[in-house]
Amino acid sequence: MRILVCISHVPDTTSKINFVEGDTKFDTNGVQYIINPNDEFGLTRAMWFKEKNGATVDVINVGGPETETTLRKTLAIGADAAIRINTAALEASQVAKEIANVVQQGNYDLIIAGRESIDYNGGMVPGMIAALCDMSYVNNCVGLEIVGDKATAIREIDGGKETVSATLPLIVGGQKGLVEESDLKIPNMRGIMMARKKPLNVLEPQGSGTSSNTLNFEKPAPKGEVKLVSPENIDQLIDLLHNEAKVI
Repeated sequence: MRILVCISHVPDTTSKINFVEGDTKFDTNGVQYIINPNDEFGLTRAMWFKEKNGATVDVINVGGPETETTLRKTLAIGADAAIRINTAALEASQVAKEIANVVQQGNYDLIIAGRESIDYNGGMVPGMIAALCDMSYVNNCVGLEIVGDKATAIREIDGGKETVSATLPLIVGGQKGLVEESDLKIPNMRGIMMARKKPLNVLEPQGSGTSSNTLNFEKPAPKGEVKLVSPENIDQLIDLLHNEAKVI
C-alpha cells in the first residue's frame, strides 16, 4: 500500500501574528513554524499502517525551501520520502491542483490530509484533490482501518459520529481522534540521522493558476472592557444587553 500524507508548514499557535505591506502579507519575522497539527495526526496514523501493513509513506508539501525543515521532521518521524513542489502556496485551488498532479502520477492507494490547516482554516484542499482525482473522500475523519483494498472510516457529524466504508484509493481529511495527542511521535536521534539520508525530491510546479486572491488581512478587534453587574440587578443587565451589546 502506498500512502501520501499532505503536510502544511504553519506558524506555531503561540506565535505573535502581524501583517506587513499594508496588511496584505503575513509577517514571518520571528515566527516559529511547525507541522500542521491535523496533518501530524494523519502522519502518525500513516506510520501505524506502515508498521502493521508494510505500507510505504511519502509526504508532500507545496512551498519554498523554507518548508524543508518541516519536511525533514516528517522524515525523522518515519516517512520514507518527501516531495516539495517548488512554489509558494497561494490559495487552496492552486495547492490542490499541484498535489493532484502528483497523486495521479504516483499510484497512491491512500491520501491523508488534515481537514484544515491552522493558519487559514480553509478546509478545502483535501476535498478539491478528491474531486480532481475522482476519488472517494471522507472528511472530519477520526478513525480509519484498512483491510486489503477496503477502508472503514469514522467521521464526526453534527450530533455524533458516522461509520462509512469505501474502496481504495481514498482521500481522508483527518483530525484529532484519528490518533490522540499522546500517540504523536517525537523524532529521536536515530530518526533524525536517518532523515538526512532519505530522499527529499523537489518538483517544479505545473503552473496551476490561482482562483482567488487575498486583498488584505485584519486582526480581530480588541476585546472591550468588562462590565460587572450584580446578580440582583437584572434590570441593568437587560438594559446593557439591549442598548449597548444589542444582542436582545
